[in-house]
Amino acid sequence: MPLSFTSLSTSEPWIQALAGLAVLSLLALATRALALLIFKPVLQRVRQTTDSWLTDVTLHDKVLAAGARVLPSMVIVAGVSHVPQLGAEWSAVLANVAQAFMAVQVVRALVAMLDAVLEVQEGKPQAALAVQARTRSIKNYVQLGKLVVVLAGAIIAVASLLDRSPAIVLSGLGAMSAVLLLVFKDTILSFVAGVLLSSNDMLRLGDWIEMPQVGADGAVIDMALHTVKVQNWDKTITTIPTWRLMSESYRNWRGMSESGGRRIKRTLRIDATTVGFLDEEQMRYFENIALLAPYMHAKSEAVARDNAERQARLGDKVALVANQRRLTNLGTFRAYVEAYLRAHPGINQDMTLMVRQMEPTPEGAPLELYCFTASVAWTEYEATQSDIFEHLIGVLPEFGLRLYQQPSGNDLRHGLMAGAQARPLPIEA
Repeated sequence: MPLSFTSLSTSEPWIQALAGLAVLSLLALATRALALLIFKPVLQRVRQTTDSWLTDVTLHDKVLAAGARVLPSMVIVAGVSHVPQLGAEWSAVLANVAQAFMAVQVVRALVAMLDAVLEVQEGKPQAALAVQARTRSIKNYVQLGKLVVVLAGAIIAVASLLDRSPAIVLSGLGAMSAVLLLVFKDTILSFVAGVLLSSNDMLRLGDWIEMPQVGADGAVIDMALHTVKVQNWDKTITTIPTWRLMSESYRNWRGMSESGGRRIKRTLRIDATTVGFLDEEQMRYFENIALLAPYMHAKSEAVARDNAERQARLGDKVALVANQRRLTNLGTFRAYVEAYLRAHPGINQDMTLMVRQMEPTPEGAPLELYCFTASVAWTEYEATQSDIFEHLIGVLPEFGLRLYQQPSGNDLRHGLMAGAQARPLPIEA
């Protein structure tokens, strides 16, 4: 006699249990599908209409997708005890597995929320946070939050599988604290360093830093929990452990960028043999140079007045050069350089500007220019600096001066050839 479904279900309890599990599984999947098809579009419209930082994070697409994965586990945890003929032991096992799986899915949802926080902070900062959001990265905090969430989720999942309290699992981990400190030593150091760098405003995204010991010279493009990435000017990437930025020194050029001026500190090495006094004719010539006219008029009057006083005091001895006050071509050139910088549109006139004579060296008498350009952009800075020194090198002969230059092989060869031509020919006996 063929078995009916009623008799089969009564005589075979495992079939009832499998059927109940199948129905429960279908209900769990239907709950997730219903959430994705109905509730997700509604929540997306809510996010678009409110345009709030909080809704952008909590109702992010990734967060909604990850949150929908939590629902099947919740349905199974709530309904597994109602499956007929399953038994208390199997119900407890399946409930524990579902709870562990639910903990994993909650962790994924929280991680997605942390990613959304970072994405919103970097992509669309609010007006109140706009100034700091583009320069201060919270990536290290987000990564540390992920680490904490994953560890907490792992503890809860293991406790659910073992059917024990999470406190018991944590007490077992207490004995491994020394090992955990060793394992997460770099993480702890990097997090503390990241907090100090951010709270003390020592480093921002986009800062130009220079750290020769690790070969870094460029702009900060990423600040993570464990590493800081610097894109060097040759477009290579240097990765620096975050903790090294607190334990070692580096140069941050942000102050220069924010000051509005970039320093020029370069010398012209003048050949000391070309330095000399000016005569009356040369002084009249320099009075015709527009930039030097005020200086020459003032100096000419001062020199004439001083020499007249010396004439009255010394008499004929004033004819000696050492007893006279006279201008030098190097001093006049120094005044011209300063006047030239004062009139240059590419120089910041509100910052330090001076032209000074340095201590003479075997390479000549250095004349140093110390000033700041009006632009901090690299290309404009180099163009301004090149324009200034090209002009000054070209105008040096007007003052009877010459740059010092070590003799090259070509200079020595020409010198020897000139000497050989000037040497008298030997006279034969």
